[in-house]
Amino acid sequence: MPKSATISKNGLDRILTLELVRVTERAAVAAARLRGRGDEMAADQAAVDAMRRELNRLPIDGTVVIGEGERDEAPMLYIGEEVGTKKGPAVDIALDPLEGTTLCAKNQPNSLAVIAIAEKGHLLYAPDVYMEKIAIGPGYPQGIIHIDATPTENIRALAKAKGVAVNQITACVMDRPRHAKLIDEVRSLGASIRLIGDGDVAGVIHTTDPDETGIDIYMGIGGAPEGVLAAAALRCIGGQMQGRLQLNTEEKIARAAKMGISDPNRVYDMTDMARGDVLFAASGVTDGNLLAGVKFARNHIDTETIVMRSHTGTIRNIRARHQNMEKFS
Repeated sequence: MPKSATISKNGLDRILTLELVRVTERAAVAAARLRGRGDEMAADQAAVDAMRRELNRLPIDGTVVIGEGERDEAPMLYIGEEVGTKKGPAVDIALDPLEGTTLCAKNQPNSLAVIAIAEKGHLLYAPDVYMEKIAIGPGYPQGIIHIDATPTENIRALAKAKGVAVNQITACVMDRPRHAKLIDEVRSLGASIRLIGDGDVAGVIHTTDPDETGIDIYMGIGGAPEGVLAAAALRCIGGQMQGRLQLNTEEKIARAAKMGISDPNRVYDMTDMARGDVLFAASGVTDGNLLAGVKFARNHIDTETIVMRSHTGTIRNIRARHQNMEKFS
């Protein structure tokens, strides 16, 4: 059983930072056993079950505020579900046990197991809907991008701040029909597009290291859970991000209102979505630009995890070899 964790005057206890690694490792391994088999639901369920088991061993009084739906309370980790031993700090949890279910089912790059935690009341409590997003990495003046500016205006402003021509900017966009106009506008401007099938948490994180990833800006509409998780990661790494929930029906507005969201058109910045001391962890399920996927050998399992803490600005890449394979059975 992990040692008891607390909230110190400097935020969450650092014990929890490394305990989160175990949570995402177990979910990643469970999902990786079903890579390439074409069954998204089975892979997602395996990751959910593994993540729930590990969360319930943590010394926290945790509430899932960003999960896999708020209406059907089983079998997924739903919004409002309580996890942990109840013998530690009260925390908010945002999670995606299998970010990129299709990527895992097809054994394509950048599928992850992802989680973020913060002190209670410090993560955006929102329904499982779509979110419009825009994000860039660190090193730029605050406010050079805005979700209400046009793609042309945002890319020109970013190129100017970076000191390059517009044709040297690459935008990451999910490959969806809803983004056709966005893609056309970016390309007509002379900038490049990096299309991704899924995995927009990784897409946002890739903006933090454009020299390595080739991605300067993330734009488009994806899941709200992934938006909050990406904001949590940027709080640790640095960068800028804005999001707006797509509350475009009366039913969605009503669901949001039950969670305390009174303005359906509100623009959330990074600190609105993830405040205070934030911990973030992600383990690779399939190989990707951010992390290596799970490797199964005869006598061991290899995993790679990135774990971050906003209070200290610490980013750890952890490559682990698990020789006690029974723990993952």
